[in-house]
Amino acid sequence: MNEGESFHVAIIGAGMGGLACALALAKYGIERIDVFEAASNFGFVGAGIQLAPNMGRILERLGCWETITKEATEVKVASIRQHKDNEELGRVDFSYVRKKYGTPHMVDHRSSLAGGMYDACKEEKAISFHFNSSCTVKTWEPKPRITVTPRDGEPYNVYADVVLAADGIKSSVRSQILKELNVDAEVTDSGQSAYRIMLTREQMASDPEMLELLEADQVTRWIGERRHIIAYPISDKNIYNISSAQPDVHFASAPSATYTTRGSKSDMLDSFKDFCPLVQRMLNLVPDGEVCEWKLRIHSPLPTWVRGSVALVGDACHPTLPHLAQGAAQAIEDAGVLAVVLSMLPDRNPHSINKALRVYEIVRKERAETLVDLAAASCKTLHLGEGAAKEERDKQFAALKVKEGPSPDKYLDAEVQKMIMGIDVMRVAHHEFRKTFAMKID
Repeated sequence: MNEGESFHVAIIGAGMGGLACALALAKYGIERIDVFEAASNFGFVGAGIQLAPNMGRILERLGCWETITKEATEVKVASIRQHKDNEELGRVDFSYVRKKYGTPHMVDHRSSLAGGMYDACKEEKAISFHFNSSCTVKTWEPKPRITVTPRDGEPYNVYADVVLAADGIKSSVRSQILKELNVDAEVTDSGQSAYRIMLTREQMASDPEMLELLEADQVTRWIGERRHIIAYPISDKNIYNISSAQPDVHFASAPSATYTTRGSKSDMLDSFKDFCPLVQRMLNLVPDGEVCEWKLRIHSPLPTWVRGSVALVGDACHPTLPHLAQGAAQAIEDAGVLAVVLSMLPDRNPHSINKALRVYEIVRKERAETLVDLAAASCKTLHLGEGAAKEERDKQFAALKVKEGPSPDKYLDAEVQKMIMGIDVMRVAHHEFRKTFAMKID
């Protein structure tokens, strides 16, 4: 890239995608990165998160993987259990993952991932954070302009070479792009919601069955009709993370902008009243008033992620249901690819920038949308009621105990894992960029 004024990237949103983009771009030589976040601070919240090898491979390159995973649990086994009696339907060995893909599959608290990336960002002199700042894109090219509105200040304009919109499933930039393209693509109601629960070691200490789960290097999923629970130990096995998926009964009449609500413990217990005594005991440990419920929503596939020198990132362009454990990983893949294509630019010509962003879209869009579809399909299979389809599903689960084969739970399917974990999107991006820009291919 030509010498002169620093190449400038503005990032809208400091969630997983925004943080990963900032860090990746800084590590790959982008000289000036401004991150604008509407919230007053991070206040890292949330529950557990799965850290798959495709995520770990990128974060290892960015130098923060070891810090992020210092309290993580390496998953050695995944167990699928019948909801009503805790009988194990299927079991999959995960211990092969580290050897086959070079990075283990791990689980930990979301704050470890977000906090680890944020701490790494603060070490980079190229990165500046601006909190309490909402943004609107005013021009897309040749040099995009955004208007930044501080909560306690006057609006001001920022010009950048590239704008990355990592502003989440409620993305205003996505809405702007679709409006200009005269495209109607809306947030899609999945019909599901989720409870997210964290139990402490102290809460579980008096129950031997619970302690066995807490001490295991295992992800456990209990599946029933139209609902399931998935759980695993995090934070040095001091916390047991529990997430559910069940039919939405509380958000259906709520405004479309509503994604979380204070839940009712009695409603939660009623939703899982036919689950086994072990699950019942765990849910009963949740203190009254500390039940939170999340609406699970996705978005219709977009015609494009790019307009001019502006690109969408993460949940702004490919929000997904959690059933493949790939939401954050896919946002981090976006960041890795963007770091490659922007660092390889031969010049700062807006045409070249748009062309590079199109390479990002080529590498990422189909892959991300495929995983969104797989997550939705997997959930339908997990939530089957009594009948021939369920019987066939359970036979497939049983076969996994003795041999490899297709899994009804796509999160555990060896071929799906190969597709997710075995592809290095940054290497793919490097190759695709050289091909697109007619460079000699390594």
